[in-house]
Amino acid sequence: MSEKKYRPCVGIMLVNAQGLVFVGRRANKALREHVAPGHEWQMPQGGVDAGEDPYAAALRELAEETNVTSTQLLAEASDWFAYDLPDDIAKEAWKGRYVGQTQKWFALRFTGADSEIDIEHPAGGHKAEFDAWRWVKVADLPGLIIPFKRPVYERVVAEFAPFATPL
Repeated sequence: MSEKKYRPCVGIMLVNAQGLVFVGRRANKALREHVAPGHEWQMPQGGVDAGEDPYAAALRELAEETNVTSTQLLAEASDWFAYDLPDDIAKEAWKGRYVGQTQKWFALRFTGADSEIDIEHPAGGHKAEFDAWRWVKVADLPGLIIPFKRPVYERVVAEFAPFATPL
């Protein structure tokens, strides 16, 4: 029996001065690994390139998805958090190479102005991943994400909730 293979990924909990967390609504609703009806919202996340430091990957992914570069590191998750895709989705996503993702999460304080956020024209000419964004309470995060990712979001909230406070 072969060992399960997970795609290495990073996730970012971006917290503003009011203690609220950035979420974006997934633009590509056709990708079943990202969206379920009523659960289109998520925090920025993305793959780690070969040999890339996870924190560097987090900063790159945040810029590629939101255009945000004005941040301060608050915390790094104590471990990598993994989730499995449902079997039918795993066969479609990433050409079936992975059963899910293992994610290293970072809590970052957003030190810029909301005008810095540009999901339509993110850094580096990357395709927009989100079609809307908003700030939410940290406790609301698990209810916004696609259900099979909810246990990861619950762990992220448990570790990072102390950082989601107003300045």
